Amino acid sequence: MAVKSIQHNKHTFDISYEIINPSAKVDIVILHGWGSNKEIMKGSFSSYLNDFRHIYIDLPGFGKSTCDVELQTSDVAKIVELLLQEINGTKDIIMGHSFGGKVATLMEPKMLVLLSSAGIYVPKSLKIRTKIAIFKILKLFGFSKFRSLFVAEDAKALSEPMYKTFKNVVDEDFSDVFLSYNSKALVCWGRDDTATPISSGEKIVSLIKDSKFEVYDGDHFFFTKHSQDISSKIKDTFLEKLGN
Repeated sequence: MAVKSIQHNKHTFDISYEIINPSAKVDIVILHGWGSNKEIMKGSFSSYLNDFRHIYIDLPGFGKSTCDVELQTSDVAKIVELLLQEINGTKDIIMGHSFGGKVATLMEPKMLVLLSSAGIYVPKSLKIRTKIAIFKILKLFGFSKFRSLFVAEDAKALSEPMYKTFKNVVDEDFSDVFLSYNSKALVCWGRDDTATPISSGEKIVSLIKDSKFEVYDGDHFFFTKHSQDISSKIKDTFLEKLGN
């Protein structure tokens, strides 16, 4: 594990990363989802794709990376880009899970791998809308200390900057971003995913012209049980791209 201090918008972010297979010539940058860290991704994929240089990154505010300022998804993508410049990394392949999928897409790699990516807006249920309305009323009367009873699980125990970041990114519609991506994409999904429903994956595939859709048994973290097959498909898809 290593750490680089990255300067972005007059703020310093200490970004933790790890490189596996350092002598390989082709890079695969691997980004985790919201509330997670690089360790779950490394645990899933480090045994495979031995022909690639793996770059595992803790996104700002997660794992061992720091963040003390409110961010947008575009800021996170820029910070990762700056890190890659510092370590002579390339954007040959970028794989992102959930929130990391949005970051990966913004970075416009030569090949994109999305694992149950966020970015397709799904309307909130009546139950969630009611909770939000009640919290807003309580906040007006000075009862914001009860926030933990109303916020999403992904937002609990967050620092104030990260909570503001969460509010910025949670309901983004990336349809136009997916539509504008013009290289090859491999989109993988868990059949029983409730955090990002399979309909979101179908929508993303309809937006990215040169994309393949693979569905696996499992939930939002389906890739932990299917990483070997996903890795094989990444390699095959990358070789297809080289052949085009």
